[in-house]
Amino acid sequence: MVFVLALALLPDPAAATAPPSVERCGYQIVQSFPHDTSSFTQGLFWHDGHLYEATGQYGRSRVARLDLQTGQALAETPLPSDQFGEGITRWGDQIIGVTWHGGVGHRWRIKDLKPTGTFRYDGEGWGVTMVGDDLVLSDGTPALRFFDPATMAERRRVTVRLAGRPVARINELETIDGQIWANVWMTDFIVRIDPANGNVVSLVDLTTLKADAGATDPDSVLNGIAWDAKGKRLFVTGKNWPKLYEIALSGCV
Repeated sequence: MVFVLALALLPDPAAATAPPSVERCGYQIVQSFPHDTSSFTQGLFWHDGHLYEATGQYGRSRVARLDLQTGQALAETPLPSDQFGEGITRWGDQIIGVTWHGGVGHRWRIKDLKPTGTFRYDGEGWGVTMVGDDLVLSDGTPALRFFDPATMAERRRVTVRLAGRPVARINELETIDGQIWANVWMTDFIVRIDPANGNVVSLVDLTTLKADAGATDPDSVLNGIAWDAKGKRLFVTGKNWPKLYEIALSGCV
């Protein structure tokens, strides 16, 4: 199976193929669910029977608990109008979220989405996830930074690499079975990353999913990965997509 990689790190994306040492997977749609087309999806995770979503755009950013069957918000809290929301993750009884510019992060109680505090960090915020006791932040560069979620003191960082070459534009993050799964902005690929060293160990090609969703805006790219660990369900969506999908990997080689 040949994968055409739309990754900026490769000199000729139209002709490049994945290195043979990197697993390559396609997908099958298990089922689809409604998704709010006004949601510029930036972060997504599953917890205790519900999806939690963070959205972007100035004046429209929010964190919300969603009903899977309808896509409607059961509870939501807006961000300040001068902040552009990005990724979110769960840490204990908190949701931790970041913003694109300004280095401002937020904490909310997961039970009612009430704000409990803010914090600061350097650089941009894109995606976040928890790996063990570390909060992992992507910032649009090939770096993943690992923080103490209580103090936001940086502990370490790794460079995401595919066949030895840095991969930029690492976006929304999710942790599944010890690996970091990440959207790569403006592509149809998810990369699966070894958090110990940053190496990409697998590529998931979701080409054609955007077309199935009927998303035509150039900015309506694939973004949003959520894992239901108990039900072993994998959910994905995109910015302003009318559908959220449960998918299964297929054809992994």
